[in-house]
Amino acid sequence: MPAASTVPPLTLSSHPPLIDQLLRRTPLVPVTQILIAANLLIFVLMLGYGAGLLHTSNSVQLTWGANFGPATKDGEWWRLGSALFLHFGLLHLAMNMLSLWDGGRLVERMYGSGRFLLIYFCSGLSGNLLSLIAQGDQAVSGGASGAIFGVYGALMVFLWRERSRLHPSEFKRLFWGAIGFSIVTIALGLQVTGIDNAAHIGGLLAGILAGAALPRPEASASAGRSRWLAAGGLTLSLALLIANIPAPRYRWSEEVLARGEISEFLGVDARISARWDAILGSARDKNATFDALAGRIESEVSSPYAQSFEQLAKLHLSAAAPSAAALEKLRTYAEVRRDASRALVQGLRAKDPERIREALELAKTPQLAGKKNSATSPSP
Repeated sequence: MPAASTVPPLTLSSHPPLIDQLLRRTPLVPVTQILIAANLLIFVLMLGYGAGLLHTSNSVQLTWGANFGPATKDGEWWRLGSALFLHFGLLHLAMNMLSLWDGGRLVERMYGSGRFLLIYFCSGLSGNLLSLIAQGDQAVSGGASGAIFGVYGALMVFLWRERSRLHPSEFKRLFWGAIGFSIVTIALGLQVTGIDNAAHIGGLLAGILAGAALPRPEASASAGRSRWLAAGGLTLSLALLIANIPAPRYRWSEEVLARGEISEFLGVDARISARWDAILGSARDKNATFDALAGRIESEVSSPYAQSFEQLAKLHLSAAAPSAAALEKLRTYAEVRRDASRALVQGLRAKDPERIREALELAKTPQLAGKKNSATSPSP
């Protein structure tokens, strides 16, 4: 009966370099290469859709799936994963990909491609969950750094477990190098705004637990017990993170709808105002009658403003939403313009100069920023 094949253990009795042994045992690192290629490809694609080479605006990042509290917590949970492949500029991308290549090719060889992929995404998702809690509804975040910190956390676990079988100089170089990278980067995040330290810390801790839960195949029984403890700790941590996600201060879907309605109304208002000016300008024509002017204003000004006001009034938006103040201002504006145009129609039909003057004054009151009212009183 043939003997069952096993993965050969690392033989370190003579202290050969760890990297040389890993290269001989696992020459290829396909997952690391695919992850880097995917990040590079997405960055290039984003450049074609408005992203900047050195810096990308939050609006582009949001469109492509960045992690953002109001959007993620509004049912778009896929953002926790998609955000891992988005970068805010070339420097951000380069630093992350160099770090991923440096640590990923080691960790993939240490744990195997499948386990490495599990460590990577478990760390990245955990980091983004912690970021969701720590950042609240304020920050738009993206990048592979949370997952990369997890890779370095798993690297530390592996090296610590194998420290007695490694050459002291190699252990110091790799282990303390990984710790130094983590400490310096987290410390930098405390000093520089715009760095998502919550994702870094969450990813690092998840990577440590995941690395401890995924030992090498030849691990001893005692290592098996610690593996289950680490797996339980990781599961409990994820459960606590999910349970402590705060409710969003506003719903992103409602904010997006409000922005669309606001943009549409501004365009409609510009057209209505132009018609209003044209109608009042035609009042100078001696053939124009009050009734004819009133009819045109009613159909081309009053009715559209009434429809716009009703449409804006139907929107439900939390007071904490960014567009809440603008929406309320436009509601007031549309309501007053509707009422002013209706009053003007009534004044024209009554041929009452005082009511006409009051209606035109009312129309000037709620002007939008940067917009001038050029309406003039029609000639009797």
